[in-house]
Amino acid sequence: MNKRFHWQVFPGIFLILLACFLISPSVAAAQEEGKVQVFEGNVVIDGGLIYNLDGLLEGDRLIVLVEPTSGNLDPIVGLARTGLEAGRLRAQYRSDVEQAIARGEDPLVAIPAILDETFLAWNDDGGEGYDSLLDFTIPESGDYQLVLTGSPIVDSFGEFHMVIGLNHPEVITGNTRPTGDVIAVIDHDASQIGEAVQEVTGSLSDTNSSTFYILRKFQPGDTLYVYIEATSGDLIPRIFLDDFGGKPIRSGNFSGTEREAAFEYTFEDDAGNFRISIEACCEDGEATQGDYRLLVGANSPSVLSGKAEAVGQPILLEPLLAHVGLQLQQITHVDQKAENFGVVAELEMQWNDPALAFSPDTCQCDYRIFYGEDFLDFALENEIVWPEITLTNQQGRRFTQNQFVVVRPSGDASYFERFTAELQAPDFDFRRFPFDEQVFYIRVESLFPEEYVVLSELEGGSVVGDQLGEEEWSITESGTEIASENGRSRFSFRFTAERHLNFYIFRIFLPILIILVVSWTTFFLKDYGKRVDVAGANLLLFIAFNFTISDELPRLGYLTFLDTILISTFVITGFVLILNVILKRLEISGKEELAQRLDRYMVWIYPISYVIAVFTVSVLFT
Repeated sequence: MNKRFHWQVFPGIFLILLACFLISPSVAAAQEEGKVQVFEGNVVIDGGLIYNLDGLLEGDRLIVLVEPTSGNLDPIVGLARTGLEAGRLRAQYRSDVEQAIARGEDPLVAIPAILDETFLAWNDDGGEGYDSLLDFTIPESGDYQLVLTGSPIVDSFGEFHMVIGLNHPEVITGNTRPTGDVIAVIDHDASQIGEAVQEVTGSLSDTNSSTFYILRKFQPGDTLYVYIEATSGDLIPRIFLDDFGGKPIRSGNFSGTEREAAFEYTFEDDAGNFRISIEACCEDGEATQGDYRLLVGANSPSVLSGKAEAVGQPILLEPLLAHVGLQLQQITHVDQKAENFGVVAELEMQWNDPALAFSPDTCQCDYRIFYGEDFLDFALENEIVWPEITLTNQQGRRFTQNQFVVVRPSGDASYFERFTAELQAPDFDFRRFPFDEQVFYIRVESLFPEEYVVLSELEGGSVVGDQLGEEEWSITESGTEIASENGRSRFSFRFTAERHLNFYIFRIFLPILIILVVSWTTFFLKDYGKRVDVAGANLLLFIAFNFTISDELPRLGYLTFLDTILISTFVITGFVLILNVILKRLEISGKEELAQRLDRYMVWIYPISYVIAVFTVSVLFT
């Protein structure tokens, strides 16, 4: 019975073993064909990366998942046949979009059609949020190219994490690890990355004898080439490569004997925050000055000859350009004696920093807003340089009423602050007081050197309010100035004001004129004793006026227009007082006829003296 069972079961067992034998190799082969490769990199604005995928087979399933990790990168990935070149792709794309717009088409509708014509397959937002997920079956065996770029709709840039899978469906989940296989190889030439040359010019002087440039991040194996030459003056440049700690690791013309210098350096590890420092060397113990031309190259040995032409992406990081605007809302007071004034003003700054860029899908928002000191904490935490400023002529504290920063996904930032502050006014000049015009400044200066932050004027952002609340002064003109002070960028809001003269005309000049006219009429009296009393009283009045004026102004080292007028009245009134005493003595001594003859001349000499005095003073202070 056991024997019969054995022969009945054997055919079934044989078939099962045969099936396992036939199926197992196919399963193993399928598992061996599954490949995963991971890339990380950076996409710049108007830039793209091209990867070569050689030897793909018909029926291969290609899956590409791209996740942005920084900036506002909205990635697009496309697959095409070989022969692509990044620069040509961008030029052709722009041309196609411009033609579509010229035909009256909606560019948002035309762009997908243009991508359909360019690629065999492409994807924009197939993954989570703005992630790209391309899942495509290869139609024909051969070589292909994969293109990764930012969204053409906005200025999209940033770092990415890309997983390429071949016959490995798990890539879709994003939970796969690289298998060590090579599926794609980046095409540096077609992507126009790797080699780059940048040229800049500058100058050094006795007040600014050194400067530096911050380098973009270099990859391991990249070689930096640097060349500098003096182009004017007696400049002898020395040049250094400093690491992130400011430690020099390469130099050119260290001895300071040549008008040009060059060096090269190969980075063994990732290099960030390195910089190139330039200083004017000395000649006969004194620093030289003049203009220079600087060539910086990445993986471009021709830079050392000084004849390389600019190509590729910038190597030197540009200083942060902050546009500043200031709106003067109120003048709270003008203290002439203390030489300061108070204002209520609104300060606005706008700048762009890629380090602030973010992907909208991370917060499902079109902007981020930071109130009060939150942005300062955010910048410190992320080691971000931002255009932090101070008011250089500020006295005491600046009282902030509102303060916030708005950041857009592109890295565009807007800073707003409404503040009250008391500001020093050392430029006051009272020589023509009270007909003087005074210049007031609100000086905004960057806390960072110009190599990091440069201030410029925000177009249309600096204005004077309609109701300033200051009754004594009337603003006649306003404007802005940009300057460099001690290596730092300074923005100055300037306004010129003149006094409302009603107070001085009706409270000072008109009373003085009336006093003088009344004093003149006393010359028609024959009582010289009364005239002596009037002249003495006038002296006291002018002294009172002098004290009134002196309380409004600081103790100056020069005379003002009004001071000179009052001094003139002192002198003439004092002379009249002495003359009246003399006339009284002549009258007492019996020489009345001589006194009357002198008096007839003085009736006209008195007003003419004042006219001549006022005219002379006016000419002197014009």
